[in-house]
Amino acid sequence: MTWLARAVADVERDPETVHALFPRAARDGGPGARAELLRALAKATPEPAEAVTRLYWQGDAAERLDILRTLPDLDLGPAALPLVHDALRTNDTRLVAAALGPYGSAWLDDHAFRQGVLKCVFMSVPLASVEGLDRRFDEELRRMLADFAAERRAAGRPVPPDVLERL
Repeated sequence: MTWLARAVADVERDPETVHALFPRAARDGGPGARAELLRALAKATPEPAEAVTRLYWQGDAAERLDILRTLPDLDLGPAALPLVHDALRTNDTRLVAAALGPYGSAWLDDHAFRQGVLKCVFMSVPLASVEGLDRRFDEELRRMLADFAAERRAAGRPVPPDVLERL
């Protein structure tokens, strides 16, 4: 039995074991191991959002990134939105981009989504990484991007091409 198969079985039997296994998962289980553990955790516990949230707050940036990327697979509804909001407050471009992945795009309200897109622009995160941008793009977001572009031009700074494409 591989490390990952044993770890998944352990989490299914006792969800609390995920706290010891999750930090080691990428090293001992390989790519995708953390996602497998999260799926097992979500099935094995009566409060999956609470369990995933605890894991997120205890995790380092790489662990948080894997959690954000796996959220769409966990059927948590909007319960994990605090994790997305936290990621959007960071200065880690990987976390900000992941926050605007499929889960964030599905559950963020319009205001938070627009603010997240604008944060991506400020942090030079390509807008192509924002899930559902075409679907959620509205006149208010266009106005916000136009204001950003005007400020950049007034300061003699270039406007990112992906912003210009949206104006």
